[in-house]
Amino acid sequence: MNPIFKFFIGCVIFLSSSLTWNAFAQSHEKIKAELQRQFGPQIQIKSISPAPLPGLFEVVANNSVIYTDSQAKFLFQGSIVDLKTGNNLTEMREEELNRIKFSDLPIQDSIKVVRGDGSRKLAVFTDPNCGYCKNLEKTFVNMDNVTIYNFLLPILSADSSAKSKAIWCAQDPTKTWLNWMLNNQSPPSNKSDCVNPLDKNLALAKKLGINGTPAIFFIDGHRIPGAASKDAIEKKLAELSKKS
Repeated sequence: MNPIFKFFIGCVIFLSSSLTWNAFAQSHEKIKAELQRQFGPQIQIKSISPAPLPGLFEVVANNSVIYTDSQAKFLFQGSIVDLKTGNNLTEMREEELNRIKFSDLPIQDSIKVVRGDGSRKLAVFTDPNCGYCKNLEKTFVNMDNVTIYNFLLPILSADSSAKSKAIWCAQDPTKTWLNWMLNNQSPPSNKSDCVNPLDKNLALAKKLGINGTPAIFFIDGHRIPGAASKDAIEKKLAELSKKS
């Protein structure tokens, strides 16, 4: 090929790619600006990209996946399912987005509960006044060989904060935690002003996009929001054991 012609073709391809990218970026900015105008600061848009379905754009906002058109005139909340494979693409994408690095969790800021040999590990963000959290704690009683790192997350009320401080500051936080969650035995109130990690836990939860309790995390970073059943937790732990 003639070197000059080859150079010309290369320039055309580069120019075309640049124009496509610029149009792509401008479209994203337009969508983001329109959504922010409609919803205000309560929506935190992390990314915008083409959706698996042509003509739609995937918007990652507040750790969830929603879809919109190129003009941001319509909003779609729901799942896109690949009928050929049966995969829920939206669910898979959200799981990927919400995955964390378990080893980065500051376990020193949690209340550690060990059952059996403690070989299977998981972390839970939990509120002492959360009924679902209490049900989950009762589920853990019937599980063996687990280590549970409980991150106190007082988000339900002022009393949640007071109880969390009293539990953390108790002489035996683990025993006090279990007594309250399993037996409704109130934590001692004579010492609740010690240094505690509650503010750090709240900041961490915000960073991880945790909007409610309980929130369960496994060592592969996978999360389950809400009080999962024993079967669901055991199934996930069994999958992890096979991979290790």
